[in-house]
Amino acid sequence: MLLNTRTSPASLVFLSLLLILAIGAGCARPPMSTASPARPAIPLEPCQLSAPGAPTRLPAKCGTLSAYEDQPAASGRQINLRVAVLPAISRTPAPDPLVFITGGPGGASTQDYVQFAGAFRRINEKRDIILMDQRGTGGSHPLACPLPDDEQDTSSDAVRQAWIESCLKQLDADPKFYTTQAAVDDLDQVRQALGYDKLNLYGLSYGTRVALTYLRSYPDHVRAVILDGVVPQDEPLGLTMASDAQRALDMIFKRCAADVACKSAFPDLAGDWAALQQRVDREPVTLTIAHPTTGEPTSVKFDRNRLAVAIRLFSYQQETVALLPLLIHTAQVTGDLRQLAAQSLIVTQQLEGSLSVPLHNSVVCAEDVPFYTWTGKWATDAGANVEAEKRAYMGEAYQELVKTCAMWPAAQVPPEFREPVKSDRPTLLFSGEADPVTPPINAEHAASTLSHSLHLVVPGQGHGTIIRGCVAKIAANFVERGAVEGLDTDCLRDIRPMPFFVTLTGPKP
Repeated sequence: MLLNTRTSPASLVFLSLLLILAIGAGCARPPMSTASPARPAIPLEPCQLSAPGAPTRLPAKCGTLSAYEDQPAASGRQINLRVAVLPAISRTPAPDPLVFITGGPGGASTQDYVQFAGAFRRINEKRDIILMDQRGTGGSHPLACPLPDDEQDTSSDAVRQAWIESCLKQLDADPKFYTTQAAVDDLDQVRQALGYDKLNLYGLSYGTRVALTYLRSYPDHVRAVILDGVVPQDEPLGLTMASDAQRALDMIFKRCAADVACKSAFPDLAGDWAALQQRVDREPVTLTIAHPTTGEPTSVKFDRNRLAVAIRLFSYQQETVALLPLLIHTAQVTGDLRQLAAQSLIVTQQLEGSLSVPLHNSVVCAEDVPFYTWTGKWATDAGANVEAEKRAYMGEAYQELVKTCAMWPAAQVPPEFREPVKSDRPTLLFSGEADPVTPPINAEHAASTLSHSLHLVVPGQGHGTIIRGCVAKIAANFVERGAVEGLDTDCLRDIRPMPFFVTLTGPKP
């Protein structure tokens, strides 16, 4: 996307909560494969897929499917769902395609896939790739409202209420009908319309919930499932947002301390971090910096919230993790926050506008916040879990979601929606070892009720592992075999995180 020349601190609050979970133009494709009907119920026309800010364009076949907004009633307003198919390259493709389901909640699959397409080339050789923008996102009746501007204090209940009321007036939609179950039912309509019997599912982050919900709702139409950055069905999103982020940051500090070059350059990184937090909490500053992409003078209010959001977003991927020790140390030792502020502009503005806040609210306020109790995998010591959230650098971030959802109209989800998904379908689960939002314990928990599953932890990696090392190869082999038994996963041992930058010129050789 085109980056704005200003980032709103108020917008950062919304983006930080939105990211509870939440990464080349090819040759022209051959005609639609024989795995799909000659005359699909969704008329498909040549199109090009793109993502905001990315130069890549992917040739595909695109169309729309009409669905009732109120599916159970099957009456009233109808909405259009954007669907894209990347036909298999093979002249004799397999009959079961792979469905790419992105995260968020609030991401659009037809956009996000562009950045991941390389990881699915092996699968696309023999299988069609199916993309559907979840209702409320991308080209599927998108729900969108401008975020609060930088003059507004979104910690104020009055400002929050005013934004929600304004947003709801702008929506041509009833938010109560924009849920995971609705998205799953939409997907099955797409499956039927395109003439497929069974699907292979790939879910990323929140997309793993969508995949699991589809698996439970339509088990006879699932061949195999890949879950990448797992959200167990009985885990409410956001409840452990702060402690999960703290865990990842602690791992980063520990890795730096064990690295000779990093330890030498930053001998007391944890101390630098503690002092930096105290300073920006005590003395927030407003900086004027050259925007890192436009060069235009840009005003940035740097306080504890912006610092926390920036560090959390930097923890997602190894490329930005590599910069964290240098940025933290430099900001604290020199007192100059400009480098950290500039980097925060890059990571946050790459997200602004790419995720639907109203769709996020409709999902989380229906499926998560009403179930905020320390049960399930945390039940052994609820008091300790509450204290862990308080001690984390983001504080009790989930309380902001509670406040928002008290004002947002949402569906009532039946308690059984939150029950663990039980299945014997082949399921491959991936976790990044240092994932700041869906740590490996999530996948372990989900796998306990998936009898034909394999959980793989990718060393040193963060959120979303399909693009790392040989993970895509393992995933392709799994889809080809339709079984977890016999998969060669030894190559995971060779995956390493990017070395830490000790100066702005890069890591030591």
